[in-house]
Order: sequence, then C-alpha cells, then structure tokens
Amino acid sequence: MDTRLENLRSAKNPKVRIKVMQGHFARTHSHVNTYIDISTIKCRCDHAREAAKMLAENYLATTEVDTIVCLDGMEVVGAFMAETLEEPGNISVNRGKNISIVVPEQNQFGQMMFRDNTRRMVGGQNVLILVGSINTGKTMLRAMDTVLYYGGNVTGVCALFSAVSRVAGMDICAAFTTKDIPEYQVYPSQDCPWCKAGEKVDAIVNSYGYSAV
Repeated sequence: MDTRLENLRSAKNPKVRIKVMQGHFARTHSHVNTYIDISTIKCRCDHAREAAKMLAENYLATTEVDTIVCLDGMEVVGAFMAETLEEPGNISVNRGKNISIVVPEQNQFGQMMFRDNTRRMVGGQNVLILVGSINTGKTMLRAMDTVLYYGGNVTGVCALFSAVSRVAGMDICAAFTTKDIPEYQVYPSQDCPWCKAGEKVDAIVNSYGYSAV
C-alpha cells in the first residue's frame, strides 16, 4: 500500500501534508476514488502542531471557543489548536482561556453522546468541531446536532480535508479541499459508478485508516 501513496503538501504551509492514493474505496456513507491518509498529522507531534496552527488561524480574531469537540482521533491536533487559540501573544479573542478537548462517545444505537462528566464542557459553551475528513457532511451534521442537543453553541467546524464547503449553512475551514485534489470524486454507495461497472472495492477506508478487502 505505502508504495502507492503520494505526498500532498499544503500550498499555505508545506509542513502540513497528507498522503493520497487513487483507487476504489468504500466509506461509511459513500464510495470515493481517492484514499486520503491523515495519520501522519494525527500521530506525529510536529505535523500535528503545524496543522493545528494553520486551522486555528481561521478563528483567532473572530471566534469564541470554550471547547473543541474532536472526531476521527483528532485530539492531538485539537490540543495544539487550543494552545494556539489561548496563547497570550496572539491577537485572539480566546487569550487566557482554558479550552476543553472533548470526544463524543457512540452508544449502542450508533448515536453520539457525552457522559455526565463531560456534558458541562459542552452545555452552554462555544464549541468548535474538529474532524479528520468530511466527504458527504453527514457525520459533521450529526456532530453538530449532538452539540446542540446538549445545549452547546457551534461556533465553527473544521477538518484536515473536506469535500464540501458548508454544512447546515456553516462554512467549513479545511486544510485541504477538492481544489487540492481536483480528481476527487465521491458518490452515495448505492449510486457508485465503479460498482455498477463491476469494479471491485480496493479497501474499506475512514479517517482511522485503510483495510484492504
């Protein structure tokens, strides 16, 4: 697999990079022709810090953030974002805060939820939602609904990669978009043209990784 992955660096900050691979891949709600590997950013300290700074720039001067809700294993990036937003030297509306980093749990019905001990970090708070990648926006919409259900105020949504620009009327700030990967295509699973053409799926993928079929 590794030999097929190609590096893609951000034009804004070359230190921020993901890896991409062409093929036929199945995701939870869709099929895509490009696998995006974000494990380097999620797992390596320096890369996570650079990506966090890049994403945080979108919110420094304008957006109140009390809590960052992280999906797709993005807690390390979320912590560095909080550090950047709180930093005294920055021209930030969040200087001096102690921003919480929270991860929702999925119950037996597949619904997102927060336990009693973390609800106070969501209810009545200004919440920024951070994810690894967005394809159709369904998971992000579910996360937004969950935050609202627990009484939180969604003030921003961001991702390392996003194939859509808005969810529920809110702009998505992403380090990489389809402008960086113009060949990127996504289809609902039932409408996948590669499946209809008889092409087998290469792997099942999500923000956590790649599992060959």
